[in-house]
Amino acid sequence: MGKLTVLALRIVIALVLAGSLFVQVWMVPLLSVDLQEAGAPDGPRITLLAITVLGIACVQVTALCVWRLLTMVRRGTVFSNAAFRFVDIIFGAISAAALLVFGIAVLLAPGDVAPGVVLLICGAALMTGGVALLVLVLRTLLAQAVARDAEARDLRSELDEVI
Repeated sequence: MGKLTVLALRIVIALVLAGSLFVQVWMVPLLSVDLQEAGAPDGPRITLLAITVLGIACVQVTALCVWRLLTMVRRGTVFSNAAFRFVDIIFGAISAAALLVFGIAVLLAPGDVAPGVVLLICGAALMTGGVALLVLVLRTLLAQAVARDAEARDLRSELDEVI
């Protein structure tokens, strides 16, 4: 991966982290005030706010893990067992985000929200779960690459002994 690509990805990740922090600090309290003024009951209001904050935390955790993986790519150490920790955390964060999106659908279903909107939110939860499964597939590919890299190192050392 080229230096320009890594730099571009880091800029995007930094913007995502800054934007998500802005939403957590500024927009979530405004959402709370708007929901309170609209007369939303305390239970669903607090639940929706908690889901929102946890969803943003999932995005932040994923962004930080991708940043760490980029660092490993730059150093040439991404094909190691240390990378699995970050990939596993990304998988967990995306899976949690899928459950949180589904939680929003469950929260909105008994209310005055159109059933089509609830169905769309369930579809978004399903797609988010699909992204988590895609990360799981990529983790399997990483495991194969790490195994091949270890095998290549072993063969090189055996060849060096023979020579």
